[in-house]
Amino acid sequence: MHIYGACVGGMGEALKIGITGLPGAGKTYCLLKVIEMLEGDGLKVGGMITEPIIKRNRREGFYVMDWGTKEKRVFASREIQSKTMVGRYGVDISALEEVGVNALRSATANADVIVIDEVGKMEVESPNFVQTVKDALDADKPLLLTLHKKSRNPLLQDIRRRDDVRILEVTQVNRNLLPYKIVKLMKGEVL
Repeated sequence: MHIYGACVGGMGEALKIGITGLPGAGKTYCLLKVIEMLEGDGLKVGGMITEPIIKRNRREGFYVMDWGTKEKRVFASREIQSKTMVGRYGVDISALEEVGVNALRSATANADVIVIDEVGKMEVESPNFVQTVKDALDADKPLLLTLHKKSRNPLLQDIRRRDDVRILEVTQVNRNLLPYKIVKLMKGEVL
């Protein structure tokens, strides 16, 4: 399956796509749809996904999940007492590192496509996470990540500045079509 990312970027660099958008626009939805399509094509996708924890229709926190093993842990919650607070959530850095960072290292080594959902305010509190994201970006593998739209964090600014990352914005209007566009881009089809 070397059509993926083979002829993209001129120097044999694999395509890296950042999906951005306002909260609730559908970044994770879009990413999961792309993963489904790539796996349908027989590709091995690995990395980390964050999922909201919803109780009584309220977001109470987030799980971090290793897409490869499906292991998941609570890494941010209103109920966590932590030195690291982001808004009303306490952040468990060890959960992020033990599940998320390990998932990214494993994907960087073994997967066909690396996914990172999401590079946001909570995640960048972990220096190990930040370094692992940089390592994944430097690997010669196709990579998909979701980015917080408004964050001024140095890691997010670095990602936005990279020549080898295409940033696409998901909106309520394009979110059903964008996954198809991303898969086409990853297959090296010129749009």
